[in-house]
Amino acid sequence: MVNEKTKQTYCVIGAGTAGLCAARHALQAGGLVTVFEMGKQLGGTWVFNEETGKNEYGIDVHSSMYKGLKTNLPKEIMGYPDFPIPEQESSYIPAEDMLHFFQQFAESFGILEHIRFSHYVVRVKPTIDEKGWEVIVRDCPNDRLVTYTFDYVLICNGHYHTPNLPKYPGMNVFRGKQMHSHDYRSNEPFEGETVLVIGAGPSGMDMAYEISKKADRVTLSHHLKDKPQTVFPDNVTLKPDVVRLTETGVQYEDGTSQDFSVICYSTGYKYTFPFLSVDCGITVEDNYVQPLYKHCINIRYPTMAFIGLPFYVCAAQMMDLQARFCLKFFSGGKALPTREEMSADTMAEMEERWKRGLKKRQAHMMGPVEDRYYDDLAQTADIEPIKPVIKKLHKISAMRFSEDLVNFRSDKFRIVDDETFVKIN
Repeated sequence: MVNEKTKQTYCVIGAGTAGLCAARHALQAGGLVTVFEMGKQLGGTWVFNEETGKNEYGIDVHSSMYKGLKTNLPKEIMGYPDFPIPEQESSYIPAEDMLHFFQQFAESFGILEHIRFSHYVVRVKPTIDEKGWEVIVRDCPNDRLVTYTFDYVLICNGHYHTPNLPKYPGMNVFRGKQMHSHDYRSNEPFEGETVLVIGAGPSGMDMAYEISKKADRVTLSHHLKDKPQTVFPDNVTLKPDVVRLTETGVQYEDGTSQDFSVICYSTGYKYTFPFLSVDCGITVEDNYVQPLYKHCINIRYPTMAFIGLPFYVCAAQMMDLQARFCLKFFSGGKALPTREEMSADTMAEMEERWKRGLKKRQAHMMGPVEDRYYDDLAQTADIEPIKPVIKKLHKISAMRFSEDLVNFRSDKFRIVDDETFVKIN
C-alpha cells in the first residue's frame, strides 16, 4: 500500500472545464488532489450569474455568461475525449445543459469531494527549498487565510474573466453608456437603443445579432480582412475600425461618423494570474505567457502548468489532452526534457509564429495549426491523440458559424466513428 505521505500532492486552481479534467487525471495518476474554486459551484465560465462587478466577498464576478446562451460549437465535440455529452435532440445546447454535463463528469470521477468551494487563491510561490509550492488561500465564508504546500500546481483559472478594454481618444467625453461584453447578461436593456458593438469575434457577432432583436439599430465595427459572410438582420450594419469617440458617438477610419446611445466593447480578455508571485518566473505581456513548454509547462519551475491557454481550439478536448500531457511527466511516466531543450523547442516554435506574421497577443492562438499542436502533444508524451472526427467536425462547424450566424445552431451532427460524422439536417 502506498503511504499517503509519499503520494504526490496537486493543487488545481479552478473547477471549470480545465480544472475538472486536470483533477480527474491527477487523481487517476494516484495523486492527492485539492481543487480551489472561488465560486459556489463548479463549471467556471458556464455558470450564469445575474451579478456583475463584485460578489459578496468583494471579488470580481468571474462569469461572462448571458441569458439564453447556447454553445457556438456542436456538443459532439464539446465533451471530453472519453466522456462525451449525452445524445439529445440538438447539437447546439444551452449553457445549463453544459453545466449539468460537468456536474455528471465530476460525480463520475469522484472529483466533488476534492473541491473547496468559495476558496480564493491569493498567492502561489515556490517553497524556500524550491521543491514545491506554497499556496495561500482565502476561505471566503470563514474569512480566514490558510497556507498549504503542494508538489505540483495546475493553473486552470480560465481566460474569460478580465476585460481587455481598448484605449480610444474621447472615451472620457462620450455621454452615452460604455460597457464590456463581460457585463452583458441579456438583450432586454437595449430596447429602443442605438448600439455600437466593437469587435467581430464569436461573442461580438453573437451579441450584435442578439441586441438587434431589441435595439433600433446596431453597428458592428470590425477589422476582419474579409467582411463576415453571414447575413445579418436589416437593422445591423458593418463598419471599419473606430478611431475616436465623440460626445454623441464615434468616428471611423473611413472618415464617416455615427451617433450611438450605447457602446459595447467585445474586445476580448486579458490573461491574468494575480495570485502568482514574481518568483514563479512567469511573465504575461499582451496575453503572451512565458516561458512555457508546449504552451503549458512552466520552464523555470516545471512542476507548474497552465491548462487551457491556447484559443481557437476545441476547448475541452484540448484541455484534456494538455492535462494528460502534463500528468505523464508529473507522475514520472516520462522524463521531461532539460530546461535548455524546452527553451529551444519553445523558441523555435515562436520564431515560426512570428514569421507567419502573428502578433504577441496571438502567441497562443491555434486556429489553422490546431491539429499540429494536438498531434505534437500526443507524440511528445506518448498519449492518446484527439480523434480525427473531432478535428474535422470542429473545422466544419467553425466555418458554419462565420457563414450563417442566424441559422447555424439548427445544424444537427452525429459522430459515426473515430473518422466520420454525418450532418443529419
